Amino acid sequence: MWVDGEGMLHALYLNKENGGKWKTFYKNKHVQTDSYNMEKDRNKPGFLPAIQGDSPTILLSNLLNVLRFGVIDKYLSNTNVFEHANKYYSIAENHMPQEIDIHSLQTQGNWNFPSESWNRPFTSHPKKAPGTGELVIIGIDAKKPYFQLGVISADGKKMVHKADLMFDRCAVCHEIGVTQRYNVIMNFPLTVDISRLVLGGQLMKFEKDGYARIGIMPRYGDANSIKWFEVDPCCVFHIINCFEHNDEVVVRACRAHQSVIPGPSSSVNHLEKLSKWIKRETSFIDDDSDEFTKESIFSRVCEWRLNMKTGEIKEKKNLSGDEFAMEFPIINEKLSGFRNKFAYLQVVESTELSASGFAKFGGLVKLHFEEKKTFNMDEEDELIKAGYHMFPKNTFCSGTSFVPKPEGIDEDDGWIITFTHNENENISQVCIIDAKKFTKEPVAIITLSSRVPYGFHGAFMPLTS
Repeated sequence: MWVDGEGMLHALYLNKENGGKWKTFYKNKHVQTDSYNMEKDRNKPGFLPAIQGDSPTILLSNLLNVLRFGVIDKYLSNTNVFEHANKYYSIAENHMPQEIDIHSLQTQGNWNFPSESWNRPFTSHPKKAPGTGELVIIGIDAKKPYFQLGVISADGKKMVHKADLMFDRCAVCHEIGVTQRYNVIMNFPLTVDISRLVLGGQLMKFEKDGYARIGIMPRYGDANSIKWFEVDPCCVFHIINCFEHNDEVVVRACRAHQSVIPGPSSSVNHLEKLSKWIKRETSFIDDDSDEFTKESIFSRVCEWRLNMKTGEIKEKKNLSGDEFAMEFPIINEKLSGFRNKFAYLQVVESTELSASGFAKFGGLVKLHFEEKKTFNMDEEDELIKAGYHMFPKNTFCSGTSFVPKPEGIDEDDGWIITFTHNENENISQVCIIDAKKFTKEPVAIITLSSRVPYGFHGAFMPLTS
């Protein structure tokens, strides 16, 4: 399954030499987590997958993993990369980050906090606090306390704040938002429940009748300081950006009616039905026999405006329309926590899934939040302007990043860089697009010497030496 594979780093180095000529170099390497090294020492895979399968299968896999290796599941580091205090990390949600030598891609070991400071994994999307450079993190657990928030000093040496947010369930929260003053918490009904698993149900499940709420918390607040806003139940993995505007906190995200992560008891059937829906051959029926509409399967861009004085909620569930599904958003990171005009996302146009069941992204979109596209009386919300950059047939992208121009003034002064793979010719490339001329031809296409598999997130890491 695509969520529990080993993590491999793919790095493209670009260096401008004297005379203005660019030199490029590509490198890849597996992230060598503790469990990766355990299997490497055995010279064969040893951990049993503990995500898919029915309840007895998952419980037995957990038991055998503990007997073999002393841990329930393998430590994955396959989701995201980030920088803090001039150190670089690879991360996934089930373990601490691994420090990476950015030049060699060698794994340096776990980010090692004292257990009294932080004793759990943390989100794949930690956020730099605007102004202070501190790192805001969250960590969920299947047992109490279900949800904790931490703030790490700008130098990365100490935990300056930690709070138990007193959740009454383990809600899967893949990303946290930040503004100049607040942390933005997503408490939505995709949950992990060990008791449910023991009783024969799913470990991870979208509870369609569960509650959903967004919490706005002062940066160094506690559970009692959070102002909660009840919203319609949905599933959000990725936040585009959050910012303060007058009395409101504005939250933009990728929103789906339900989770597309397949239930553990029906992975094959789920993927067959999902593939047929993408090909428009059928409607989609989930494991609980509820019919999916196209809005239920994949994410559209939405916006919540949360009034901190009156408690009013203004919700726009679909700003991007139904032509394409959109995910994996990026922005100019200089605007993280501040009002921004643009966002860039990968779009689903494929009529197939990858071999692992992961949707394939046949292009990119640039969203203009302050420009309107149209108003259709059949649409619930007014759509925003969107410009598309689509790739040739059977060419798909992943790991898209925004690279700001050093001398740039405008928000979109920069380049969009993404890894692509042409399945007809079995060629992997790097595509570089001028963000201001987004719909035009790429400014450069770099052909790589080896295949770059489809992955999750990418990031731009400026090197100082």
